[in-house]
Amino acid sequence: MKKNFNDSLQYVREHWQEMVKKYQIPNTQKAVWQIITSFLPFIVLWVLMYYSLSVSYWLTLGLALLNAFFLVRIFIIQHDCGHQSFTKSRRLNDIIGFVCSGFSLIPYKYWAKAHNFHHGHCGRLEPDIRDIGDMPLLTVTEYQNLPKLHKLAYRLFRMPLILLSLGSVYYIFIHNRFSSIQQRGFEFAKRSLLWSNLFMIGLYVAGFLVFGIGTFLKIHLPIVLIFSVMAFFAFYIQHQHEQAYKKWKGDWDYVLAALKGSTYWKLPKIFQWLTGNIGIHHIHHLSSLIPNYNLQKCKDENPILQEYVTTVSFTGSLQYFLNKLWDERQERMITFREYRQLYGSTW
Repeated sequence: MKKNFNDSLQYVREHWQEMVKKYQIPNTQKAVWQIITSFLPFIVLWVLMYYSLSVSYWLTLGLALLNAFFLVRIFIIQHDCGHQSFTKSRRLNDIIGFVCSGFSLIPYKYWAKAHNFHHGHCGRLEPDIRDIGDMPLLTVTEYQNLPKLHKLAYRLFRMPLILLSLGSVYYIFIHNRFSSIQQRGFEFAKRSLLWSNLFMIGLYVAGFLVFGIGTFLKIHLPIVLIFSVMAFFAFYIQHQHEQAYKKWKGDWDYVLAALKGSTYWKLPKIFQWLTGNIGIHHIHHLSSLIPNYNLQKCKDENPILQEYVTTVSFTGSLQYFLNKLWDERQERMITFREYRQLYGSTW
């Protein structure tokens, strides 16, 4: 089948669509079961959090940590609906995805449009499309040409503490409330953002009326805040590894962008389940039409797809937060320390 790396890569380029085709078929039974095992625990834990307020708020926060994982699962359902992969029905996908967005606070149509754009352009270095659906990233040359104040802002943003705290809160509560993308084709998605915002406001107002503002926020806000950190963490490590794949349009290759440009986040089974298999990100990028519940099977039955991906554990992924700039000369991510050593500049 394959004699060397180039032959293997050429085989994947020619046959990847055949390889993934059977996994792209949605399974109604699996979809329903995932809805049950995501929403039911979330609601049960939410109720337990309500009653735990009379015992200890530390207990409430502990339950919030666990419930944030089920909000991740709810968001993965929304994510798959945005790819039209969760069920066979487009209308049903849109209904389920819209409902999920009320829990995740991530607008369904607008985010799905941006995320699908990201899938079609992942690893492209053009500045006007690079950050859509991905983390803001500068090349070494771009960083060198920035004024010192802008360099400081970039350095601060890429600090793990700021990225995972202020960055995640800004992304969930502010960034996703406004339509900042100027690409053509986003007109309908931008209009849908208004309805998403009104829907979310309505849900929160209903929660305030039923439980009281203070009680509702004590329960629900920690879940969303912890979820935002989890989501931002996952977003970050998926394409920020040292040997990632980033090319300008003329040299860009879809298959390599998917398999080499994405990580395989190898998690313990329970956390893989809680995160909806999103760690199998290289196969998800190769075909976003594969439902999350079919990703593991596709991976197991097609070992050739593992030949190009960077496999990383949870602890190993922590070092990715040191990666700050894309060095086009070496075609890899580098740290600021490496930047100083390679380019002889503290800034």
